Amino acid sequence: FRLTLRAAQGFIDSIFSLMNVPLRCPDYSCVSRRAKSVNISFKTPTRGEIAHLVIDSTGLKVFGEGEWKVKKHGQERRRIWRKLHLAVDSKTHEIICADLSLNNVTDSEAFPGLIRQTHRKIRSAAADGAYDTRLCHDELRRKKISALIPPRKGAGYWPGEYADRNRAVANQRMTGSNARWKWTTDYNRR
Repeated sequence: FRLTLRAAQGFIDSIFSLMNVPLRCPDYSCVSRRAKSVNISFKTPTRGEIAHLVIDSTGLKVFGEGEWKVKKHGQERRRIWRKLHLAVDSKTHEIICADLSLNNVTDSEAFPGLIRQTHRKIRSAAADGAYDTRLCHDELRRKKISALIPPRKGAGYWPGEYADRNRAVANQRMTGSNARWKWTTDYNRR
């Protein structure tokens, strides 16, 4: 329930009283002292094949004014940003690969270095339309990973071994959007 220790103590005491159980929850300070000596290990299956890898990036502001202040009063100083590129296993929610870059590095430029960080077998990888470049598709094909990347609006066919992408482009042209492709490929699980 994400309660503080004091709130959890009161919650458990109220459950005991509702159930007519003659018990009392240990005091929150006692739980806090004993928690330091409890060894809990979280085991995640970090070996073996990754069924579905989800890739995206986000911006991190390192230095500068807040967004609200800039919107309200205008920009006064220079702001410094970095981009955090992440690849996460959709089943275990484990971060498989991470990379930090300057804000002028595009998602597709950081993609090959991100994928090369792991040596585990990956069946499929999903990313947004910013990764719809030959560089990304070639890297996925080189590692024999099935690509789930929606084509950009108005995308054209690519000659060569880009059958999956060309099918997505054909679907986009027939239906007018990527919605049906996303539904049939289960892209939205990312």
